[in-house]
Order: sequence, then structure tokens, then C-alpha cells
Amino acid sequence: MSTTVTLPTFLSKLNSRQEVAEGTMVFRFEKPAGWAFKPGQFVDMTLLDPLETDSEGNTRTFSIASAPHEETLMVATRMRDTAFKRVLRAMPLATTVKIEGPFGTLILQNNAARAAVLLAGGIGITPFRSMLVHAANATLSHRMFLFYSNRRPEDAPFLDELQALEGKHQHYTLIATMTEMEKSHRPWHGEMGQISKEILSRYLKDALSPSYHIAGPPGMVKGLHTMLTEIGVDDADIRAEEFAGY
Repeated sequence: MSTTVTLPTFLSKLNSRQEVAEGTMVFRFEKPAGWAFKPGQFVDMTLLDPLETDSEGNTRTFSIASAPHEETLMVATRMRDTAFKRVLRAMPLATTVKIEGPFGTLILQNNAARAAVLLAGGIGITPFRSMLVHAANATLSHRMFLFYSNRRPEDAPFLDELQALEGKHQHYTLIATMTEMEKSHRPWHGEMGQISKEILSRYLKDALSPSYHIAGPPGMVKGLHTMLTEIGVDDADIRAEEFAGY
């Protein structure tokens, strides 16, 4: 006898929105009492009776950028010129959307003795922002390394917050790297270039039995997965999520 699993679906109102990087915005929605999720999970969001639509439809998948203890449900997205994004950018505060979820297994493993290595590119930072803010709030003892790649500091969502979080969470290390600083107007004294075997080996020398979590554009996710396999990481120790079209 089979059973059908029904995931929570609810209506939620838009509370606020703001730009967190060039071309990237966060949107905060009401979170129902009793609704729970694990850091790293995602939801499906559907616009209700939007003023315009296109062939991509009225539903999008968003990783949850907020931590479970925070008051609102926050998502972030690159603002491409699609009907969905145009409606999301312009709709009045208190507009209602439909949300279904949570879904996903890109979550922190339970064994705190193992280091967690988070590999993010661009908007792929959203599930890791949730994990890291939660870890700091809950004073988790997991050793956590965030390798965060962007073209420029201007393009990096939550960069300032993630830098400040190092002072609040003693087990967390941020390794941010930029690939196109020649196009930036901001100073940068961190790593340069893409996430590589050399950067990983330099920072993970003392990491105990690490598990790897990857989130970002499909090409980056595939490339990092291949790189990890080449350096001997077991596929069972890698969890990945692609952010296509965002």
C-alpha cells in the first residue's frame, strides 16, 4: 500500500525587499507559526494572478536564505529580465504568494566532528547563508569553511555579513575569492581566481574528514564536483545543488 506525502503549502505576504549586490535582491515574506525547515533547503514560490507572465511560468524554486530562528522567510535572486522577476520587483508590499516546501537535502551533516566545506558561486550562497547564520546562533561546534567565488565584491550577495560573521562564530572560516577585479571599483585584499585544488589544500590541511556542499551555476557545480572527485573525495561525501537561470 502506497501513501502520498503532502508537503506544506501556504500563502505568504511580502514584507520587504532590498538590493544586496549589483543585480541581486532579497525578498522577505511572512513565515507561518509552526512552519519549520532545515538550513540548506528550498521552497517553490508561485505568483498569484500576476500582471504579466511568460513561457517560463509563474513558479520558481528558491533556496531559503534565512536561518530557522529568523522572523521572516528570506529568498534572494539575480534580477533577470523575465516576467516573474519583473512582477516580483514591482509588486506592492503585502502582496500574497503561494509557497510550497521545504524540499532538499543540501543540509549540514549531523556529525560535528567532521568539517563542513561549503563551496559557493554567486547566488549559490543563499543556502550557506542560512547554514552559517544558524550555526552561529545555535553555537554549533562544526568546523565550517566557506569558499565563496564571485567576479567582483560588488556582485557578492551577503559578503559584508559573511565577513562579520567570522567574529561571531569561532568555528567558521571565510575564504572569498574574486575572478574579475579589473572590473571592480572596490579594494580587495583576499584571494583571486576560481576555487581551485591549490586554494582548498591551503585552507583544509587540518580539516577532519570533511563533507562537501556545492551550490552555484551548473557549470561551476559540475566543475567543482569533478575536481573533488579527482582529488579523491568520495561521491558520498559530496552534496550539490545547481542554480540554473537565476
